[in-house]
Amino acid sequence: MSRIGKAIITIPAGVKVNVNGQNIKVEGPKGKLETTVHELIQIKLEGDQLSFSRPNDEKFTRAMHGTTRALVANMVEGVTKGFEKTLEIVGVGYRVEQKGKDLNLVLGFSHPVIFKAPEGVELKAVDPLKISVSGIDKQKVGQAAAEIRKYRRPEPYKGKGIKYSGEIVRRKQGKKTGK
Repeated sequence: MSRIGKAIITIPAGVKVNVNGQNIKVEGPKGKLETTVHELIQIKLEGDQLSFSRPNDEKFTRAMHGTTRALVANMVEGVTKGFEKTLEIVGVGYRVEQKGKDLNLVLGFSHPVIFKAPEGVELKAVDPLKISVSGIDKQKVGQAAAEIRKYRRPEPYKGKGIKYSGEIVRRKQGKKTGK
């Protein structure tokens, strides 16, 4: 049995979970999330406990068992606490400014880059070198952070670019002179 799939999700106070066939709706203090799970996975809601089971031990079914449980656990955590990713900008002249809900990134191009906030994601320029991406959907928060980072990935020689907070950029030695 999948170690992740067989773990029971305890629903915290203030969170409502509605299971309708293969649809799961989670509503909490921060918002609502909804998903449809694969038809092979059975969902059982008993009081404040949510469990998942599978009919067989085929490879695909085992994978879907753990994946489904993890997705629903992230939904429950998202509507209670939310998710946040922090990005850091490294480089001379690189900076970020808040323009309403959007971000204005100055990354050494001939033009500023305007990043529009996706629906359900909040972007915040903490200071000129830090960006906070937050929301209730873990996938949307991670995707938005990855798209911002994609504009200028950290390069290995000077470390300039946009990196995740806590990310370690492997540095390379520069060119050696001859003689």
